[in-house]
Amino acid sequence: MVRLAELPQTSTSIPLKATLASALAVGSGGSSGSLADKPLLKDAYGKLLIPGSQLKGRLRHECEKLARGLGWAICRSPDPERMCPKREGIDGHFDRPEYQVEGYAGSHCLVCQIFGNPALPSRLWVADLVCEVPPAALEATLRPGVTLNRRRRTAEDQRLYLIETSPAAELIFSGSLQLLPDCPPWGKALLRVALHHIGALGGSKSAGLGWLHWDPQSLAALQPNDADWAFLAGGGS
Repeated sequence: MVRLAELPQTSTSIPLKATLASALAVGSGGSSGSLADKPLLKDAYGKLLIPGSQLKGRLRHECEKLARGLGWAICRSPDPERMCPKREGIDGHFDRPEYQVEGYAGSHCLVCQIFGNPALPSRLWVADLVCEVPPAALEATLRPGVTLNRRRRTAEDQRLYLIETSPAAELIFSGSLQLLPDCPPWGKALLRVALHHIGALGGSKSAGLGWLHWDPQSLAALQPNDADWAFLAGGGS
């Protein structure tokens, strides 16, 4: 149960702003009011949005790649059996002081110390990215697709579908990252580089949809110091 009175009140808010370079396809099945099988996600006011959960998942994935590249042992999310907390007898170099978190048993890798695990709360909240353009000014587009049979390398019969995309315009989406007070200071460095690695969000990225670039001012707010870079560089030591 979440108790509002117990939530931290001193989190650091990092504004995020992204500009689309192509049409966007972020949707879910089961929505009504559209001919598309996968309509675009919208908030209560009809504005297009990119879910914060999707961005958080991409950020975690990129942070895991970066930390492993720097020589840090990172658990295997999202499988709870292979995630932190790591205890004695587990393969990998998890027995190091940097992985100890006060008040929590076992070892917690760097990525879990930011994004959390089954035993450790997340120190990062990611808000939805919401389009700043009024819904009345946007005209959605329907794009056809067909399910392919990879074994026979042919199109499946009666598997034509429609997806809804945004217009191919430079739409601006705004959101934020909330860093809780106990978020490690070097977390900014990982998040900053991870955002640099995220060049597209949503579905059909290989078909050219969802490509975007981040506002430099957003990344400037995540500027770490030399001590943070030095800490991360010591992963293989």
